[in-house]
Amino acid sequence: MEFRLLGTVSVETLTGPLPLGPAKRRSLLAALLLSANTPVSLGRLTECLWDDEPPSQARGVIQGHVSRLRALLAGADAEAYGVELATLGDAYVLRAPETLLDSQRFEELLMLAREQRGPADAVLMFKEALSLWQGPALSGAFAGPPLRVAAHSLEESRLATVEQLSRAYGALGEHHRAAALLTAETAAHPLRESLAAELMLALFRAGRQSEALDRFHRTRRLLADELGIDPGHELADAYALILRGAPEPTGAAPPKSAEASPAAVPPGSGGSLGAGVPSRTGGPSRVAGGGTDAAAPAPPRPPFPAAPPSPAGEPHPVDLLPRAPRGFHGRATELAALSRSAAGEAPVCLVTGPAGVGKTALALQWAHRNPALFPDGRLFADLRGFSTAGEPALIDVLREFLLALGVSPRRVPESVPAAAALFRSLTARRRLLVVLDNARDSATVRTLLPGGADCVTLVTSRHRLEGLIASDAARPVPLDTLETDDGTALLAGVLGEERVLAEPVAARRLSELCGGLPLALRVTAARLAGRPRWTLAALAGELADERGRLAYLDVDDTGVAAALRLTVQHLPPGAVHQLARLGHHPGGHYDPYAAAALAGTDPVTARAALEQLAAAHLVTETAPGRWVLHDLVRLYARGLDPASAREALIGVLDHCIATALAAADTAEPGGEPCFVLPEDFRRPSAVQDFADRTEAMRWLATEREDLALTALAAREAGLDDRAWRIILLQWPQMVWRVRDSWSPLLELALESARAEKDAYAESRVLTLLGWVLTEEGRTAEAAALLERSRVLAREAGDPLGEATALVNLAVVQAELGELPTALENCARAVELTRREGDRHTEMLTLQHLARMHLTAHRPQEALDCARTALDLGPEHEEAARRSLLLAVCGEARLALGDEEDGVRLLDRAAREAERDGYDEGAVRALEALLRVSSRTEFRRRHDEALRRLAEES
Repeated sequence: MEFRLLGTVSVETLTGPLPLGPAKRRSLLAALLLSANTPVSLGRLTECLWDDEPPSQARGVIQGHVSRLRALLAGADAEAYGVELATLGDAYVLRAPETLLDSQRFEELLMLAREQRGPADAVLMFKEALSLWQGPALSGAFAGPPLRVAAHSLEESRLATVEQLSRAYGALGEHHRAAALLTAETAAHPLRESLAAELMLALFRAGRQSEALDRFHRTRRLLADELGIDPGHELADAYALILRGAPEPTGAAPPKSAEASPAAVPPGSGGSLGAGVPSRTGGPSRVAGGGTDAAAPAPPRPPFPAAPPSPAGEPHPVDLLPRAPRGFHGRATELAALSRSAAGEAPVCLVTGPAGVGKTALALQWAHRNPALFPDGRLFADLRGFSTAGEPALIDVLREFLLALGVSPRRVPESVPAAAALFRSLTARRRLLVVLDNARDSATVRTLLPGGADCVTLVTSRHRLEGLIASDAARPVPLDTLETDDGTALLAGVLGEERVLAEPVAARRLSELCGGLPLALRVTAARLAGRPRWTLAALAGELADERGRLAYLDVDDTGVAAALRLTVQHLPPGAVHQLARLGHHPGGHYDPYAAAALAGTDPVTARAALEQLAAAHLVTETAPGRWVLHDLVRLYARGLDPASAREALIGVLDHCIATALAAADTAEPGGEPCFVLPEDFRRPSAVQDFADRTEAMRWLATEREDLALTALAAREAGLDDRAWRIILLQWPQMVWRVRDSWSPLLELALESARAEKDAYAESRVLTLLGWVLTEEGRTAEAAALLERSRVLAREAGDPLGEATALVNLAVVQAELGELPTALENCARAVELTRREGDRHTEMLTLQHLARMHLTAHRPQEALDCARTALDLGPEHEEAARRSLLLAVCGEARLALGDEEDGVRLLDRAAREAERDGYDEGAVRALEALLRVSSRTEFRRRHDEALRRLAEES
């Protein structure tokens, strides 16, 4: 058995490749293989399988694909190879020996090639490694964002290997072979400057100088036309060396630069989700993994004019930068973004992000990597915008800058405006970098901006500083948390590679528990470094307990809580109050309505507070009007006002009930209320309006996970009267997507109803659960639950609940072959609904009675029932029901011999179902049509509806 990622995602066996099926199943397999022997969370798999908002049934789709993969692997005797697809809580892990994975063998061959003393042996190893590639990585899979990044990283590893093979050919004096190899790759990657540079050198050494120079000019023009940039240092250096006529001695390998060294592609990094991305030049990027931290290619030099000569007597060059950060990992994308941002006229680059995310480290890393861009020096000031020590006086910052630029102490102006004017004047004809760290507001930064068009200002802040963007065209470079692989590499940089490689799963878990926050990771590493006998797994176990996590992430005077405290103390009281209440939300996302319910305010006030929190990078807006909290921020917020936890929880529970009621009423107009509200129900200050059924159903689908978490929190807090209501109100979505794994949630609702000793609630939940189990094929279980449900409904004095239970029970009985009993129960249900005068539920019961008459070969009775039901419902009645009733009418007409009218009604049923996205109804109506008609249009529409259903499942 062999798993292949370097080409089409496949599983090769002795009898041929396994039939993996659709692209999303290949995506799932690829995601598991890229993290082989490491658990991959359901959330991560969802990101890999869908580009945009995942469907509401994403969990069920993934479970279905996992089940099919298990069956395929079992059929191929995977166990004999040591292969197992296991479930670990809310994650999956594919356990397999690394020798079965082509990407791992590729990395092993690269390691062997690097260990060879002679270039001839290295050539053999590199060629064998490249022979494993059978096309672009991860072909045949649907590439969600993480898989696109992983495929790109694998391709970067391949290209770096091609470059290393060309150098090995050069060391053997086989420059023509190196040139042939590189020519093919350069044609495929014309903007990759490192390839072009290697090809130029190979051509020159092969005696083809004119071709080498032509290659440079072609690449230079392409970079200018496509990207609007000049050649980077690699390409320019190769050109200069060729012009001098002596790039390197023939037959000798060129010196290994940091970006071209084998360490640029550490073992295992190429197959990790979230690995590094390429730099602007297209050369190998910084890839965190395996404990290495190879430097990314230096960014291109902006098209600055020549620097003017420095005035006599002034120090040159000025350099106030602190030392470069140690153990810096990842951030290739952000470093490249800074390089692009710094290439304009008098640019102001703005690095923003939450406390502890590494803004200062990024700024200093970039500044130290680019000294040649700033021949007149580099200035630095810590503005201490979020420090207990307070901000420095602006005159003090300006005085330090002016003194560094050679101004005599006696000539430094005493006022801020005069000092700022002199600073702008002195920098007007210089090429300087000014780093303004930890700025709190835009006004402070504006005073310190240099005056030269060739100066670059680099600002870091926890705030977005949108005023600076508006007034000075500052170019934001937002900084997010680290991916798991980069976080693991950061730990390895402090603890040593051996310690991390000894516990790779625990290291990844630590990175996840720290939320990818560099400050948290460094504190964690510091704790472990001082305790060599501690295992990473032991500390991960400690951090897994949310109650003590923040305490563990503090060491001496440094820690996550301290950093967050400094951010929060600058917020207005309303924003602090909102943050404290957000910490008690059991779900993951917030909109202004939920935030208002938590804080006891209104949506307008809540939105304003959320905007203030977002500006301080304490919450993140993931979509318009939808925010999330970082896990560590949530833990900190929870501790701001612990006494308000229950009040905030009740507020958000009642918000969920009120909003779900509005959604259900919009999705199913005319339906009878599910229940009365709890006695102590707190009506929110405002409830979201839904324009139509589509919007209401979208809200129910989007909020499904948060509603489940909220119901679970209500159950755990003893608020069972809220828990079962929140779950039951999702019934329109359950009916629409009945096969979408609703049973566990309904079983939670059942526990809550029974804890309340509420017969009405228990009956309603049992009825819905019985319907779901019926659709899942668990008819015997469903029948038992529905028998109990109708009895409870009668005891609770709930005739409409009894009618619904009878209908669902009749469906089960019909499937079990008890058609006469089923007809009796349906007829009884119709009587109950008519007695209560509930037209909506009567329509439901008549629909099922009509279908059963049709099954019993009573087409006229079926037609009468269906017509009566259609007469009860308005034109905007729920699409699924109308489609099903029209289909019954059509099938009944066919059975009565009226083929023309039957075909017309079935076509109408199918079209209405197609229009409203009810593919199951469309398939049912079109299947009935195809039994009596061979029209190509019906077959095409039937196949399209089936395809849509397959994609959803």
